[in-house]
Amino acid sequence: MITQKPMEKKKKETIEEEQKAENLLVPLDSYLKVGLHIGTKYKTKYMEPFIYKIRPDGLSVLNVQKINDRIGVATKFLATYNPGEILLVCRRENGHRAIKMCAKLTGMKVYAGRYPPGILTNPSLENFQEAKILVVSDPWVDKNAIRDAVSAGVPIVALCDTNNEANNLDLVVPCNNKGRKSLALFYYILAKEYLKTKGEIKSDSEFTAKLEDFYVEE
Repeated sequence: MITQKPMEKKKKETIEEEQKAENLLVPLDSYLKVGLHIGTKYKTKYMEPFIYKIRPDGLSVLNVQKINDRIGVATKFLATYNPGEILLVCRRENGHRAIKMCAKLTGMKVYAGRYPPGILTNPSLENFQEAKILVVSDPWVDKNAIRDAVSAGVPIVALCDTNNEANNLDLVVPCNNKGRKSLALFYYILAKEYLKTKGEIKSDSEFTAKLEDFYVEE
């Protein structure tokens, strides 16, 4: 039986990591700088498979490759819908600028702030919205929107931190869903990849928006 020498094994692992990094939707450094992979000190059973390790201070660290892969799946799934059929929701103020910029660039619908029950289910409401898919920035704080979507039979894509449950969710994207810059990076990638998949732009170079546009107030 032939065994790999330690140096050969290390070299192989380095090559594999480099190949993975080449498949990321944005450079690895972009994920790390905004802390998209930094979770909370609490973890649910559902989110455990997405956790890479626990830091000495108790914070969970999410697997960047799994985050990247799920964002890719989510954007491809959302691209099967027209922008006017997608509703982005974020009660947390840290994400208001991000979802509004994503909506501005793609044409998706947006609701930033406290979500009053009935927007998706009660046509008599002044702010009634018709949507075929819902994207929530945190299934806990955006639970009213999730209840509406379940009642209306609307599929749900949710950004989930390590402390979130996955009840009633159709697709989970693991990430830090609390930080202003981490939310900005997610919606930056979503806008860019959605436009590419829909054929609105051909490459990253044609996407003229900057990450700062998604978190710096004008």
